[in-house]
Amino acid sequence: IPDNYNLYQNYPNPFNPATVISYSLPREGFVSLRVYDILGNEVAELANEQKSAGTYRVDFNADNLSSGVYFYTLEAGGKRLTHKMIYIR
Repeated sequence: IPDNYNLYQNYPNPFNPATVISYSLPREGFVSLRVYDILGNEVAELANEQKSAGTYRVDFNADNLSSGVYFYTLEAGGKRLTHKMIYIR
């Protein structure tokens, strides 16, 4: 079981058209994982549910998006963690 809330850098980055986003939770709780464009508009919801403690990975396919910089945000346990990723078509 992880010690902290962690959001890991997506792999690969830059990516085309899919990437993997991993995160870990030290205890059970509600998790929200969302992807935003450079203007702050939500473009995908990857998780919005109760999760047990542990490490998770989510496959994100950006086929329907245009090339550019995106941000993904994990909200869990009163924490908010954000990373940047680059999609190249």
